[in-house]
Amino acid sequence: MTSAPLLSSTGLRVTFPGRRGAAAARAVDGVDLDIGAGEIVALVGESGCGKTSLARALLGLVAPTAGRVTFGGVPLSYGSRELKAYRRRVQLVLQDPSGSLNPRHTVYDAVAEGLRIHAYAGDERAAVAEALSRAGLRPPERFFLRYPHELSGGQRQRVVIAGALVLEPELIVADEPVASLDASVRGEILALLLRLRDELGLSALVVTHDLGLAWNIADRVAVMYLGRIVETGPVESVLTAPQHPYTRALLSVLPESPEPPVVLTGEPPDPSRIPPGCRFHARCQVLSSGAAEEAGVAERCRTGDLPVLPGSGPGAVACHWAAAREGDGPRA
Repeated sequence: MTSAPLLSSTGLRVTFPGRRGAAAARAVDGVDLDIGAGEIVALVGESGCGKTSLARALLGLVAPTAGRVTFGGVPLSYGSRELKAYRRRVQLVLQDPSGSLNPRHTVYDAVAEGLRIHAYAGDERAAVAEALSRAGLRPPERFFLRYPHELSGGQRQRVVIAGALVLEPELIVADEPVASLDASVRGEILALLLRLRDELGLSALVVTHDLGLAWNIADRVAVMYLGRIVETGPVESVLTAPQHPYTRALLSVLPESPEPPVVLTGEPPDPSRIPPGCRFHARCQVLSSGAAEEAGVAERCRTGDLPVLPGSGPGAVACHWAAAREGDGPRA
């Protein structure tokens, strides 16, 4: 990106205290991430990697332990008044529309809720109708008095999106926005998000475990493992020529992958037990196969820390083996 980012995190950390004397969980452990105006960034990783904690910190739902978040170049303040104003400009779209919508509220009330919280002074009915129409529910008046149980899964997700759009935000954070939908509906919702970007200049952070989804919607991808971004860059370069072994493993299990599936061994990510060296090394197929040894970096993989990757740019990877293949040391 050449212009200043719309949303940015610098050195962001989120640590949760351990229970009954257990070690603290470093859910987000030093993350730089930028999202530009009109840009869609996919944050990808398996369950437990910290991507939802990162999204919550970017939204101001949890205060970071260290680091900072800026929006439009202004550091995020955590006072109630400042957060209320911020959340009008940055909206959340949750994974499960059934859980996001109050079953006792009509579609109209669900979409109007944000307007009422923010004491909207304009024409509420017109604003709700416009949001529903933008979300693809037309004619909008036909849905005003319907309840969530009367809608399909795709229609419920469109209502949730309309509830975010009604405040005319500049950025949305979509947490697994199509995970609960049928395959036939997923494409429609992804196409809707792309259309909103093109028509409204809307930016988005899409949190997902699905690299296939990232390929279909994102401009850039950030791959997260155990609290850190381990690879980032334009979607075409990351997904067609992945550098980090973790990214390669995630891609290998996609149905269209030409590579045999990589089965990761070892324990899944545990943010209360982050190992020394590369945090992926205990499960790394490159290290276990002997390829890291051949490259002369096996010991570095086990003991040598890697830098925090920059928030934006042409692409970066935190991997001793990938850096050795390029012949220039750890890249960041």
